Amino acid sequence: MNIAHLLLRAARARPNTTALMRGTNAVASYSVFARRAGSIARWLSEKAGLKPGDRVGLAMSNCTEFLEVLYGCWFAGLVAVPINAKLHPREIQYILENSGTKICFATDDLFNGINGILTDLPLCKRLIVPGTTDFSRLLQEDPLDIVARAAEDPAWLFYTSGTTGRPKGATLSNRNLLGCALAYFSDVDVPAEGEHWLHAAPMSHGGGLYGLPFVAGMGAQVVPESGKFDPPEIFELLPKTPKAAMFAAPTMVKRLIEHPAIAAADCSNWKTIVYGGGPMYVEDCKAAKSVFGNVLVQIYGQGECPMTITCLPRSDIAAVGHPNYEAHIASVGRAFANVEVMVADANDQPAPVGEIGEICVRSDVVMSGYWENAAATAETLRNGWLHTGDVGFLDAEGYLTLRDRSKDMIISGGTNIYPREVEEALLKHPGVVEVSVIGEPDEEWGENVLAYVVARPGTGIDEKSLDAHCQDLIARFKRPKSYRFVKNLPKNNYGKVLKTELRDLLAKEKAK
Repeated sequence: MNIAHLLLRAARARPNTTALMRGTNAVASYSVFARRAGSIARWLSEKAGLKPGDRVGLAMSNCTEFLEVLYGCWFAGLVAVPINAKLHPREIQYILENSGTKICFATDDLFNGINGILTDLPLCKRLIVPGTTDFSRLLQEDPLDIVARAAEDPAWLFYTSGTTGRPKGATLSNRNLLGCALAYFSDVDVPAEGEHWLHAAPMSHGGGLYGLPFVAGMGAQVVPESGKFDPPEIFELLPKTPKAAMFAAPTMVKRLIEHPAIAAADCSNWKTIVYGGGPMYVEDCKAAKSVFGNVLVQIYGQGECPMTITCLPRSDIAAVGHPNYEAHIASVGRAFANVEVMVADANDQPAPVGEIGEICVRSDVVMSGYWENAAATAETLRNGWLHTGDVGFLDAEGYLTLRDRSKDMIISGGTNIYPREVEEALLKHPGVVEVSVIGEPDEEWGENVLAYVVARPGTGIDEKSLDAHCQDLIARFKRPKSYRFVKNLPKNNYGKVLKTELRDLLAKEKAK
């Protein structure tokens, strides 16, 4: 099955129904959306010479063209490689090279950075920018019929970092994507014609995957004019987009309810706010519910099982009188209907109820493996289960509560940041002897990146010089927000840095 059949089905059933909107302006009906995707597919197949299974990069900020290109790839049986628009050009280069991407689409804001690295890429030699003459020519092609694909064939490479800091491509098949869409229908909501999905979160990541159930349900997808998350803009759109739904990191939800514009906002059109990508504090959840009403739904997932591990439905968040209410809204809910969740002990066996262990997942939504990385695949997909690297426990009712994140991942504003990647960048500075990065709690962003640095004597490095150094190596959002210069780092007998002691040190500092 080719996942693009979702769009073809919608175009046949509701050809004149609005499918894509930029702000309040309709830019494509379902028939137009399908025709444009088919035209892009024709160009990719016949003019660019790509074959089914070849990869196409989407280095694009949020825009309606992202969806046209995405489905164009699928119509042609190609594998889409959406890339976080916030990444540094050299980080984008690694993803394009690792995936073997042959054609890349990039929005204006990313063109210069990516164009500058094309000479270093052995395969990707063509860069196309929506809105240009080149892109317009693509849309003039006769639409291509959907290329047949097997359910197990890859359709999306979801690049997510690992413990080494090197991005890994979670290979998502047509079956995985369909399972993700159907999970939304079973546990989150049932989108339908006349409803609107607001793309305020990056479309290259989990929030973009929610476009699938909205195509299946024949609703409209709305990209804000700014292409970004901007609370006043969201409040302005709401009265004009009935039955609106949106994905938001907890920090985004908090920014909405605390923004001064909320006082005059008409939020009656909210149908669903799906939140995830990081923990929502219980009091923040209660505050959002008091402002928006019974519209909140929490999900827990990761790129290897996108947006689909557990769900805390609106009925649980609304059940204030339930004896376990506080525990429920502090959890991440129960397994989706098409997902099995196990908390494993040290022997990879099910841990007793209430006992902490590693969270493992089994489902048709779980990736087939990491792109061209057999060792990481074998480590993560053991004994038939996806080992998430996250730690938590299940209660007697099946609610999952996260207790910690192995791999020391930092979540800032709903975006995953892996400390080792930042550490490796800092260690390239000649004035840095040792470094250890942890997350510093932050009310707005959840966590900020904090670096503990042992400086080489006599080099005179400071925060400003280290920040400038990082600017040339990693994306802005990964750069440390603050630094602590120390004489040495706490270590165990084997020389491993004890990040727990650094966190304790930070906690004591905050308590003063």
